[in-house]
Amino acid sequence: MREFRNQIICGDCIELLGRVKEPFVDLVFADPPFNIGYQYDRYEDTLEKDKYIHWTRDWMAACVNVLKPTGSFYIAIGTEYAAHIRIIGEELGLICRNWIIWHYAFGQHGKTKFSRAHTHIFYFAKDEKACTFNDLAVRLPSDRQLIYNDSRANATGKIPDDVWNTYARVCGTFKERQSWHPCQMPELLLARIIAASSNPGDWVLDPFNGSGTTAAAAMQLGRDYCGIDISENYVENTKIRLKELTGEQRETLFGNLDAREYLELKRLFVEMGLDAKNIINDDKLLTIFTHQFEVRMGNGKTYNTDLVQEVLKDFLLWSKKRQKNG
Repeated sequence: MREFRNQIICGDCIELLGRVKEPFVDLVFADPPFNIGYQYDRYEDTLEKDKYIHWTRDWMAACVNVLKPTGSFYIAIGTEYAAHIRIIGEELGLICRNWIIWHYAFGQHGKTKFSRAHTHIFYFAKDEKACTFNDLAVRLPSDRQLIYNDSRANATGKIPDDVWNTYARVCGTFKERQSWHPCQMPELLLARIIAASSNPGDWVLDPFNGSGTTAAAAMQLGRDYCGIDISENYVENTKIRLKELTGEQRETLFGNLDAREYLELKRLFVEMGLDAKNIINDDKLLTIFTHQFEVRMGNGKTYNTDLVQEVLKDFLLWSKKRQKNG
């Protein structure tokens, strides 16, 4: 499988993955075309319903074919075909661990019905008891810790629920936006999935590479990756994106933090949903935040609150720009 490792490949995922003789992937994340008329450069997003469902079954089967017995399979999909994904997954022998709702602050404006502001994310596994789920990597401080100072609080925090409402859609004005692709998942949302359902050194596959966000997040988190896309344009632009990201990773971030630590600090900040000023100026909150970061990293390191405070100041500027642009 060397030809797949840390590569962005141009081709049809059904055809390419169908040639594989044994499973090699620890985690699959798929964000396929929703069949709602997006303007892709090499794909017609307006198939007849039966044809789209048949195609969906084929690419899901191809992904299951390369997924290890201990692997997990996440699929993002719109409302129109969410139920079909759920049923096809069961028919392919997958166990649905969660039906996640990604709720965002702004969505498609509706004139004749309620506006849509969510995407479905299915979390499947081949074996529910054997699959990877790093709960410490996604835990958040609870209200007992943040508000009530309750001694009964779990010191490692709480596991998030299945409604994810802290990740904004990627606006055209956001720094992470790749203008050459019509749609893009947030990097931090992918980071949560990758952190939860894989380990450093594991292999993450995206059969619809698109803007390359899965590969970008996987690389920063120390995972191997493979992205497949039928568009030569998207493949080449993703390679440029990853090359630029590799260059950034060579730089020392804030003296002591590597790219993985920086990304995970940003993810914790966004998922907690607190104003950076409040954390910076409140010793208790800063201590809880720093401790939760140590829990998430799980690397035995102790992080200095002064360093975390400096990074949060950077996040404060980042969040202000994002609010202004979004």
